[in-house]
Amino acid sequence: MAEHSSHKQNSPEQKHQQRMQKLKNKVDDRIASAQQEKGLLLIITGNGKGKSTSGFGTVLRAVGHGLTASVVQFIKGDWDCGERNILEKCGVDFTVMATGFTWDTQDKSADIAAAQKAWQASELLLKDESIDLVLLDELTYMIAYKYLDLDKVISTIKSRPAHQHVIITGRGCHRQLIALADTVSEVQSIKHAFDDGVKAQQGIDY
Repeated sequence: MAEHSSHKQNSPEQKHQQRMQKLKNKVDDRIASAQQEKGLLLIITGNGKGKSTSGFGTVLRAVGHGLTASVVQFIKGDWDCGERNILEKCGVDFTVMATGFTWDTQDKSADIAAAQKAWQASELLLKDESIDLVLLDELTYMIAYKYLDLDKVISTIKSRPAHQHVIITGRGCHRQLIALADTVSEVQSIKHAFDDGVKAQQGIDY
């Protein structure tokens, strides 16, 4: 008669617990080894919807934890902005490049002047040690259009206070900014209602 093995196989539940424990150990090890604290440069780029929304969400999170934050909006125009409506009530200062989209104004010189004025405000924020987080919303377009000097933007970001976080949003982010960043996220478009003729919805799209 064959001997019965005294070893009892693990049940599916036990195997699952073992796999999860191994995964937890790896995650715990990574968390334990990540001890550096610094001001982060985050870039949210890509052709999908939600880049600015993500940036504003991080601003809201920061303010919720008691951090100070300021926002500079490039090419946003002077229309009503739901994020600005609520965040200003939370003490977040906004600077808005109020000329609107370039294809609305069709006045390149005015747009360049407006972009540079908004960047001057950004420079002050990026030197202010009392500000924990600066959101440069849609800054990537100003670089792509050559309304702002890339080297100057990079130099200013590099020389900001060591603890200060910066978020840059917008399509087509320049590779030098991506190389400088600590975290880069790319938002891809799979479907968009606008492509089917649906207009922008207040509270969802703006």
